[in-house]
Amino acid sequence: MAIEVFNRYESKYLMNTAKFNAFYSDLLEYMELDAYNKQHDFYSISNIYYDTPHDSLIRASLAKPKYKEKLRLRAYGVPEANAKVYMEIKKKFTGLVNKRRTALKLDEAYEFVRTGQAPEYQEYMNKQVLNEITYFLRLYDLAPKLYLSYDRKALFSKESRDLRITFDTNIRCRRYDLKLEQGDYGEQLLEPDQWLMEVKAENTVPLWLSRLLSKHGLYRTSFSKYGNEYKKMLKNQAVPTIQPQLPAIEIPAAAIIQIPNEKETIRYA
Repeated sequence: MAIEVFNRYESKYLMNTAKFNAFYSDLLEYMELDAYNKQHDFYSISNIYYDTPHDSLIRASLAKPKYKEKLRLRAYGVPEANAKVYMEIKKKFTGLVNKRRTALKLDEAYEFVRTGQAPEYQEYMNKQVLNEITYFLRLYDLAPKLYLSYDRKALFSKESRDLRITFDTNIRCRRYDLKLEQGDYGEQLLEPDQWLMEVKAENTVPLWLSRLLSKHGLYRTSFSKYGNEYKKMLKNQAVPTIQPQLPAIEIPAAAIIQIPNEKETIRYA
């Protein structure tokens, strides 16, 4: 059974192809490719990200709170109609990432989010995670908002499986055709020469890795694939217009009524 609960710290680094080649070559002294990458140069990961009508989850995440959370549906490659996929809740609190996921059939996953009702339990599912996702769907009025896929190369430390490094490239996204089975096409998020590296460790990184990062001039950056796509979308939507100068209208405070939307309330720690 695949690991369904992850607790780890994640650090992200952006680099060009020349720097990737040099760093990757040095890295192979300490790390080895995962089982799939030993047979293939890359494997493809595709995701559907869910959010509220007003994009409350990603907007809260970009505000950099101590606690943030999101829901996504993940597949490896382009799934067939009844293929196994993974529904994941990813949470982050003061730097520690907690990811919990359960396997589902593709149609079960779509129906789960649409209705808010968990599918009938099967052996390939994680019952506890199903309950957590059900609660999450009660908190937020969610719908598919973004398709995002990329090609990945992954390595594990030769000394400990607790250290994993991934390299993602060809990151593509779309806000239409929001079905995993419809293909892995979309607009490029990064420049063609860019790679995103993620260092994933349950504890502190080893000294040899710190030295390699310093040797190659690699420094941590804050980068969220969903977050950067959202900011790019807003930038593309911004059309400069000339606003007429209107006299200011003063509204009495007593006339302002705020109506909260319980399902879109973002919880902070």
